[in-house]
Amino acid sequence: MMAAVQPFYLPDGPGSFTSTGSTAGPWSSDAQHGGPPAALLVREVERLAGAGRVVGRFTMELLGPVPVGPLRVEAAVVRPGRSVELVEATAYDVGRERACARASAWLFPEGSDGPRPGEDPLPHGPADGIEKEPPASWSRGYLDAIEWRWLRGAVHETGPGTVWMRPRVALVEGEEMSPVQRLMTCVDSASGVSAELDIAEWAFLNTELTVHVLRPPAGEWVCLDAVTVLGSGHVGVATSTVHDEHGPVPRSAQALLVTRRG
Repeated sequence: MMAAVQPFYLPDGPGSFTSTGSTAGPWSSDAQHGGPPAALLVREVERLAGAGRVVGRFTMELLGPVPVGPLRVEAAVVRPGRSVELVEATAYDVGRERACARASAWLFPEGSDGPRPGEDPLPHGPADGIEKEPPASWSRGYLDAIEWRWLRGAVHETGPGTVWMRPRVALVEGEEMSPVQRLMTCVDSASGVSAELDIAEWAFLNTELTVHVLRPPAGEWVCLDAVTVLGSGHVGVATSTVHDEHGPVPRSAQALLVTRRG
């Protein structure tokens, strides 16, 4: 049964936030899923960028567990430019006084006069998917803060997966999410949507997330079509193509640390 959910973050002064239980990943109620901090870092990037710029590429490095606790976020332009601009944003674990996630984003000029007009929608939508319950032992924070409509696979099934997703809650209390913030809240789930190993025996932790954004998504829903490929050692790669109701939006990739449990 779905628990009551809060916004992912409560504002606590300029650049400071209290993380709620909605950010908690499935493995622990004390560590965040990668989606909410990715969206929070994008929020800081967009606030610095201002009008006329869009995120074309976003990379987040996870420097350690992001705690379900107080965070401080800051951003700076590291490569200004008239055409493109590079911005970096960092989230700090206030309790341990350390950086826990760092992102870089290339900003491109905003415009609708590109070389590929028209639409290329998928043959299915959220109404065609079904809800599936996660394992009872998992932390329900982030899982309950997202609405899931599965076309193929599930978070507890192995193999490629296809799912329509949308956040049920605000990123920051009292604010409306931007389209790219909504996208980042969901796209980090690709490694779970397409797990290739039994989660009872193996852990696969993403160390980073890279997203190439063709355009900001339209509407509340995005569809992740995800697959994971494993190496012969401890390296895996999870990739996804993400659609909205009109067609493809970004492509994402995550480098995974693959280890046996116990």
